[in-house]
Amino acid sequence: MTAFLDARSVPNATILTPDLAIVGGGPAGISLALALADSGLSILLLESGGTSFDPKTQALYAGEETGVRYVPLDAGRLRYLGGATNHWGGWSRPLDAIDFETRKGVPYTGWPVALSDLEPYFPRAQELIEGGSWAYAKGAQGAPLPLAPGGVSTTWFQFSKTKDSPLPTHFGDRYAAALKAAPKITPMMQANVTAIRLSKDGKRVERLEVATLSGNSFMVKPRFVVLAAGAVEIARLMLASNDVMKAGVGNGNDMVGRFFADHPIPRDVATMVVFDGKLDPIYTNATPQPGNPDLIMRAALSPDAGFMRAQGVAGSLTTVENGAPLDTLGTAAVVATAQALGVDASRAKAWSLGCGMEMTPDPERRLTLSDARDALGMPRLKLHMTISDDDFAHFRLTLAELGRQLLAAKTGMIRLSYDSRAQWLAAMDWGNHHMGTTRMSADPKSGVVDANSMVHGIGNLFVAGSSVFTTYGSSNPTLNLVALTLKLGDHLKKVTA
Repeated sequence: MTAFLDARSVPNATILTPDLAIVGGGPAGISLALALADSGLSILLLESGGTSFDPKTQALYAGEETGVRYVPLDAGRLRYLGGATNHWGGWSRPLDAIDFETRKGVPYTGWPVALSDLEPYFPRAQELIEGGSWAYAKGAQGAPLPLAPGGVSTTWFQFSKTKDSPLPTHFGDRYAAALKAAPKITPMMQANVTAIRLSKDGKRVERLEVATLSGNSFMVKPRFVVLAAGAVEIARLMLASNDVMKAGVGNGNDMVGRFFADHPIPRDVATMVVFDGKLDPIYTNATPQPGNPDLIMRAALSPDAGFMRAQGVAGSLTTVENGAPLDTLGTAAVVATAQALGVDASRAKAWSLGCGMEMTPDPERRLTLSDARDALGMPRLKLHMTISDDDFAHFRLTLAELGRQLLAAKTGMIRLSYDSRAQWLAAMDWGNHHMGTTRMSADPKSGVVDANSMVHGIGNLFVAGSSVFTTYGSSNPTLNLVALTLKLGDHLKKVTA
């Protein structure tokens, strides 16, 4: 077993010539390297940080923001080996088939792949995130919340958990030994890729320029390149590499950096009352399953595909959060409603509801280069953040349908919390799920990479991670981006043979 290489020890002007360079050591980069460990390819894994947090490296993320208040760009990711898994909560759920469809009433939807294309890769992705046995469809043991037939139903999260630990799997810690042990993988820390240099015709990557914060620089001339540095940094690197393609690598149609997205997580979106006060704890807590402590599950409430198509709404996952006291008006409403329905509400209890929402794709929600420069001389980014009033209106329709089903089942009722955009924004939090800046598309005019994650028109440049998401679903991205990355790994085995 060998130690990780430190780019600060590489002499200036060195030229490295691996078969494959992977830029970024987060879940996508690590998953891809491990998937190709036995392919015969020599692989150089270039990670900007080290194996632990360093404030000087983290500061490379800093940028400007306009529009809707969002998380500062240097606060949404940790820039060291393991990437986003250094601070994730382990929430996992596969995307749904409808997430890949072209949806009436939701613009810019429709992937060039289907859920069925990812399904062969989900078992291995589930192993890598250590999410337990595959039980998303079957669900957890427990009593489901009684709902009348309709557009909303109970769905399931599973949770990543490192073996012998309650914490989610941190890819940098968990897979460090495997990376070191693989004879054809060379993990290199403190290696910042500062430019992608193309051939004169713009059809291939000729080299990558790499620099360190200590001042030395060198080149990598690989046969193939995969960008796996996250939706923010991939966009910056492609936009800043503009010597051959003046708008940036892969940006001939001005699509790089557009369609940035996250999952809005507004708090206390509604209060739910259950008339008999009975709610299975699986709705409020991540719960190890009896006889299978590595299988941890939690229930959520989600619109089904038929309701989404009929109403033109985007996806959402509504969660039951903390117990909530009822004010005088709320108590009166419960009493009056229970009497009208002829049910006993003497033991009624209330809970606040939270959610994760899918954003409508928006090309104006984008990353562009600013005039400021970082410590490596690279241009910093500017994020213009948007969220549509329709996103809030669509989610209110889903909550209203949930309320209708509760009433029709004589189970309970809900009270919606917010009417105005200002109220929604005041309650807003974010999932820190960076997606969409190099979206996948069949047509180069509407995206950046094709169905095989290759940058349109550049035969040896690929992108791995959630930046390729065409739309975003409401599921947390890690399981899904790992599955997409494993699919890319199979494609690379074919094209590099």
